[in-house]
Amino acid sequence: MFKRIIVPAAVSAVLAGCNVGPDFKAPTWASPGTWFASSAETPPPARDVSVTVPAPLDANWWDSFHDAELSSLVKRTAAGNLDVRLATFRLAESRDQLGVAAAAELPQVHGNGSYSRELLSQKGAISLFGTGSNPNTQFNGATGTVGAIPSTITGGTKIPPFDLYQYGFDASWELDLWGRVRRSVESADASVQASAEARRAATLTAIAEVARDYMTLRGIQQQIAITRENLRTAQESLSLTRSRATAGLVTDLDVQNASAQVRTTAADLPTLEQQQSQTINAISFLLGEKPEALRAELIEAKPVPPVPPQVPIGLPSQLARRRPDIRQAEAQLHAATADIGVAVANFYPTVTLSGSFSLQALQFKDLANWDARQYGIGPSLTLPIFEGGQLKSTLELRKAQQQEAATSYERTVLNAWHEVDNALVAYNAEQQRQRQLVQAVGDNRRAVSLAQSRYTQGLIDFLQVLDAERSLLSAQLALAQSTTNVSTNLVALYKALGGGWEATYPEIDRTVAAAGTGDRS
Repeated sequence: MFKRIIVPAAVSAVLAGCNVGPDFKAPTWASPGTWFASSAETPPPARDVSVTVPAPLDANWWDSFHDAELSSLVKRTAAGNLDVRLATFRLAESRDQLGVAAAAELPQVHGNGSYSRELLSQKGAISLFGTGSNPNTQFNGATGTVGAIPSTITGGTKIPPFDLYQYGFDASWELDLWGRVRRSVESADASVQASAEARRAATLTAIAEVARDYMTLRGIQQQIAITRENLRTAQESLSLTRSRATAGLVTDLDVQNASAQVRTTAADLPTLEQQQSQTINAISFLLGEKPEALRAELIEAKPVPPVPPQVPIGLPSQLARRRPDIRQAEAQLHAATADIGVAVANFYPTVTLSGSFSLQALQFKDLANWDARQYGIGPSLTLPIFEGGQLKSTLELRKAQQQEAATSYERTVLNAWHEVDNALVAYNAEQQRQRQLVQAVGDNRRAVSLAQSRYTQGLIDFLQVLDAERSLLSAQLALAQSTTNVSTNLVALYKALGGGWEATYPEIDRTVAAAGTGDRS
């Protein structure tokens, strides 16, 4: 029965180069013809609104903001960011694992050499063949002196300690009849691809975080400038109110209200300055720098980088090929599928060709003598008969892991569609909000001017001036935040689209890195 099943299968495998287990097929995901949000939302008809267009996505999308400082920070991210550096180490590890797996495809050859000083036990196995002067001594039914050496070999003398020299080599090669090794290499190769995509994802995330924090920093600096401007306005109102109170035109109540407005406005500055310092430190951390390392470079206030009038977002069908997390999930699914083949191959016999050749002699000078040679060669067969259910459980485990990887891939793709759709909606909606806030700031400026004029004329009380100034400050801060949100929402959109990562990565010096002083240049 065994021969009728195994032998034909082995012959077929040798002839066909059989790979047991399922072959990987790249999953397909039906992509829509248009982006969801772009088909449901129409950009407002205004010249100053940035619109998305189905043009090829620029990998260096950060340059579209036309901010030299931002571009400089992004270019320094790949070399300095520690998450990218960790991902580079993991990629190196996966490549090493591939090398380990691929080595099993080749014969393994080992050289050996030995010297030993040996003494054979006179009470051991050689005593079975002893013949001696004491016929009454018996061992395993044989009479003779225990410990004696056969006279036909040694003449009844004991074997003295002797030297034994040997050198040679051993070789072995597993015939990969069922593709177990090939499937292992396939799995390891897919894992390398997954690690490479993970590094791309880490780089994209780091770049997006640097860009987002940079936009946030410029927005905070704009809010600081607005607060200081309103503080000066409040101080001027306080001076005016005091002058009018001295002239008896208003009461001390107006003076106290004006003073309270000054202090309330001034109280916002420490919080904003704290946020400014923390954001600079956040950027420093992303670049692998110490706290305050970038303060001199970034402390000078600059406007929030404006968004371009047109934003190329590519086509929906390109998303799965562009996002590194989707490509990583696909590679992980490939590796899990190949692992099933490894588990299936373990049910089949393992055939190994092995051989050895060596020279052995009792005298060192005889090691060069061809008569000192000894060798052995031949195949060996290992057939799993009883493993206590281990092989079956391993196969079921690999199948479950493959199903998990398939579901993870599906989830990753679906999450990508949601992220893009949400980013598109947020980008368009925030621009509409920004346009309304621009008009609100203009209206509040005019209201403050009118209130101050009417107050000077004695037509209204000071509370109406305070209300107008507070409304203006609130609208200005909201506009500054909205302007920041528009730019950060565009960064989020670029990240969701999967575009943009550095083409070069930090090289790993393993010796230096192991000591904890790796060079990040």
